[in-house]
Amino acid sequence: MGEYVVAVAGATGAVGREMIKTLEQRKFPVKELKLFASERSKGLELEYKGERIKVEVLEKGCFKGVDVALFSCGGGRSLEFAPDAAASGAVVIDNSSAWRMDPDVPLVVPEVNPHAVADYKKKGIIANPNCSTIQMVVPLKPLHDYAKIKRIIVATYQSTSGAGKKAMDELMEQTKAILNFQPIECKVFPHQIAFSCLPHIDVFLDNAYTKEEMKMYNETRKIMEDDTILVSATTVRVPVFISHSEAVTIETEKEITPERARELLSSFPGVIVQDDPANNAYPLAIDAAGKDEVFVGRIRKDLAFEHGLSMWVVADNLRKGAALNAVQIAEVLVKEYM
Repeated sequence: MGEYVVAVAGATGAVGREMIKTLEQRKFPVKELKLFASERSKGLELEYKGERIKVEVLEKGCFKGVDVALFSCGGGRSLEFAPDAAASGAVVIDNSSAWRMDPDVPLVVPEVNPHAVADYKKKGIIANPNCSTIQMVVPLKPLHDYAKIKRIIVATYQSTSGAGKKAMDELMEQTKAILNFQPIECKVFPHQIAFSCLPHIDVFLDNAYTKEEMKMYNETRKIMEDDTILVSATTVRVPVFISHSEAVTIETEKEITPERARELLSSFPGVIVQDDPANNAYPLAIDAAGKDEVFVGRIRKDLAFEHGLSMWVVADNLRKGAALNAVQIAEVLVKEYM
């Protein structure tokens, strides 16, 4: 495996910075790293392997000579610049929702469907799934292979970092204001997020589900390559800075005991089982922050379905839910296809 010219578009954002950090931590074979962002970030310097790299303006033609381009710059910017990057010869791995449901763009979680990377040649673009979908399908993959999942009911508890740095700042400022008996301001979220929960992520659609909830429905079926799986999601923003948590219930075609599920999950790559409720051992958002793995606990037989299983799933949404998954896709790409 050789070395590659790698670009990060949207380099100054929370996920972009995490991508840079992850490239270094995983020793991705980078020959040269290029950083792109909007005009207002021009000239800003970010560190990579002890060196300071200047951020350049994201514009048409800037990807000439780039082999792999990691995009974390929003759907509109991706629709504008990803085709240009692909036309310049780069393979784009995009973190936005812009390309996920395009039939000619693979949607990849490397632990689940790494073979789908091969389809990048159709458009030169690979889509990174939604953070809440990624952490759910990783532990569901071995359970689906064993017992075939018929339906998934999931409630998410998503951190403010999923809405960006300004959302994290809003949680911090509201918390300080409340503790100091001062009025709060709501700029990012429609309601107070400090000491509260908002059952509202992204916009509401005609079916009364939010766009975030329908992402989980559509993306799960595409990644698992099974359109018969039914998904009902309720996505909630909670006053946590980093890491998403999910209460997941599945109904399967055949019985899968909690004991068998623990065995399957414990041997599956990228999953750590923390399931000892007698000793208060179960995944926590604060413990998952900064970690690469998906943590699973509270594994138990569900009482509503004959063949049902319930569990608690936690992961760092900036890492496995975004930056890490994108870099893992790039690793499969350069190892198997470039």
